[in-house]
Amino acid sequence: MAPLPAEFFTRATVEVARDLLGSLLRVRGDDGRWTAGRIVETEAYGGEDDPASHAGRGRTPRSEIMFGAPGVAYVYLIYGVHHCLNIVTGAEGQAGAVLIRALEPFTGLATMAQRRNVAAETRLHQNLCNGPGKLCQALGIDLAWNGTPLTSERQPKNSNNQRILTIDSGPQPVVWQASPRIGITRATNRPHRFTDPQSTCLSR
Repeated sequence: MAPLPAEFFTRATVEVARDLLGSLLRVRGDDGRWTAGRIVETEAYGGEDDPASHAGRGRTPRSEIMFGAPGVAYVYLIYGVHHCLNIVTGAEGQAGAVLIRALEPFTGLATMAQRRNVAAETRLHQNLCNGPGKLCQALGIDLAWNGTPLTSERQPKNSNNQRILTIDSGPQPVVWQASPRIGITRATNRPHRFTDPQSTCLSR
């Protein structure tokens, strides 16, 4: 397994969202602690042709990053409380991003439970990262991560106080399922939510 290359993210957003299922999201924070999980749920958001997208109204200070280089983290805050992790996709100048909705955690579960304020003895790994806000809290991702590159070609050299965000290819392809996106009020009929139907860690 190795970090996904830039070419993976330059494709159509829907394709990237589907193909990210089964990939491994790994994060190292400023404190040096690693957390990681297997991606089991994503949603694709396009550009000006997608009313549900932040880029649906064109370039704005908020959506500008979606028009930029692919393979970069787009992190934003919703309801003034929850952070959401997206990955910019498509050719530069053509807006698109994939929302990472849920993970199956497998590294750093105690750290995730601590960040989520869940007692370690009562935590259920199915509930640690089963939603975009939950996974960002568990992984320690906030607005400071906005613009962080993910691709292998752009990863910085490791250092003791270096944020690292990477997505590695998964061990095997996933049999995926498509359905309408959730938690939105526009373009609700587009089947741009992709899930691993075998996973017990999907969002609700």
